[in-house]
Amino acid sequence: MPKAAVIMGSDSDFDVVQKCLNALDEFNIDYDAKVISAHRTPHKAVKFAEDAEKNGYEVIITAAGKAAHLGGIMAGVSPLPVIGIPIKTSLEGGMDSLLSIVQMPSGVPVATVGVNGAENAGILAAEMLSIKYPDLREKIKAKKQAMAKQVEAKDQAIQAKVSK
Repeated sequence: MPKAAVIMGSDSDFDVVQKCLNALDEFNIDYDAKVISAHRTPHKAVKFAEDAEKNGYEVIITAAGKAAHLGGIMAGVSPLPVIGIPIKTSLEGGMDSLLSIVQMPSGVPVATVGVNGAENAGILAAEMLSIKYPDLREKIKAKKQAMAKQVEAKDQAIQAKVSK
């Protein structure tokens, strides 16, 4: 069974991160969710990243706001793919978080979703894991087909309102 680590820099990130957990649940991806701060518990963050692969994780998802170095620390230490969720802050609506996560130095990538884009982080993790787990690929295809049908239904509803 695929397994992800979901790491929040603060418990205040949980309401956003819940959408990621819901997406992982939808795809039947096992996960552990933890609070580990890049700044307040840096040794714990490094140790977690060092041990992530041997502990059975296949992808690490991090959520952080403001300086948002959590994903970078994980990516700098672990060979696993890391996905960063920038958390909205009072500074320009989370642009500080976004730039802190997305502007990584060469050789230390962190795949980054939009500000508060936790659902997309869960879906991206599923897409990454689907390389190894073909049943996930089928679930992703089904989800995309369902979304397309929803858009078609919405278009039909609009067409009914605007037709002459």
